[in-house]
Amino acid sequence: MKRFEYERASDPASAASRVAQGGTFIAGGTNLVDLMKHGIETPRRLVDISRLPRTIEPTDDGGLRIGASVTNTELAVDERVRQGWPLLSAALLSGATVQLRNKATTGGNLLQRTRCYYFYDTARACNKRQPGSGCDALEGYNRIHAILGGSEHCIATHPSDMSVAMAALGARLETLRPDGRRRRLPVEDLHRLPGDTPHLEHVLEPGELIESVWLPPSPPPRQVYRKTRDRASYAFALVSVGVALSLEHGRVTAVRIALGGVAPKPWRARAAEDSLEGRRGTIDDFRDAARAELRSAKGRGHNDFKIVLAQRLIASALAEAAGFEDHRDPTADEREP
Repeated sequence: MKRFEYERASDPASAASRVAQGGTFIAGGTNLVDLMKHGIETPRRLVDISRLPRTIEPTDDGGLRIGASVTNTELAVDERVRQGWPLLSAALLSGATVQLRNKATTGGNLLQRTRCYYFYDTARACNKRQPGSGCDALEGYNRIHAILGGSEHCIATHPSDMSVAMAALGARLETLRPDGRRRRLPVEDLHRLPGDTPHLEHVLEPGELIESVWLPPSPPPRQVYRKTRDRASYAFALVSVGVALSLEHGRVTAVRIALGGVAPKPWRARAAEDSLEGRRGTIDDFRDAARAELRSAKGRGHNDFKIVLAQRLIASALAEAAGFEDHRDPTADEREP
């Protein structure tokens, strides 16, 4: 690990200013410290924001404002989150271990970097780590890689469970820029698709600090988070699905779906949502919606199984949200064959 300066921020404005001058935010450090050990991140200055206020407060419209320094554990067990936004609590509890959730923060979870094998192996070509070097995953062992939203320059996936839930719930970020201006943007607009610049992972400016996340009031009440992985704990999603659904008189009146483990960012499943608008909400409707979403998916060999897996998981999660007693596809095995 290379030498670096360390300082503790006293307030958000000074933190943003110092990072804009050439530094890196650190809070829980559950991802950044690993990247520094591998020599992937080499910050010359770390600005510690972990002591900034971390609160979860109701908003005037009935939503919830979550400070960026709130830990994953604090957010997952908050009774207001468990009652009003259970999708978020379920997603958080499915990620990592208790020890990591106790340190990982809301803002840091959103900005964690990919877990691609080739990104972490500095002897291999990776356009995300070293622009213009190539992408060894394209012709390599790409079992965990993207089937949606990738490019010929990068097929890495975003690893966050929390971000998938927040995209499905319509959460918004509030950020602070170094010049003191603030802005709000949907969580689903935070991350970039790789295109030909995979090293540009999000839309934040240098020094722009995520201050809080806002959960909207009255999300669709039938909420489900499903995650398929290689082992029961401490494993990233092969495919995950977050669903928020409303039904009236047997018809779909509102639905939001987001996917994890399949794309370089939390993937809003708009084709599936559009397919379900006004439909009766039968098992066949859910399967049609899943097929519509995966129609443009592209496997790279080792990850071809994800296309079928994602279809089955979407349909199964929707059926569970709709209250079907048997919500599993009887022809499906959620694990890779």
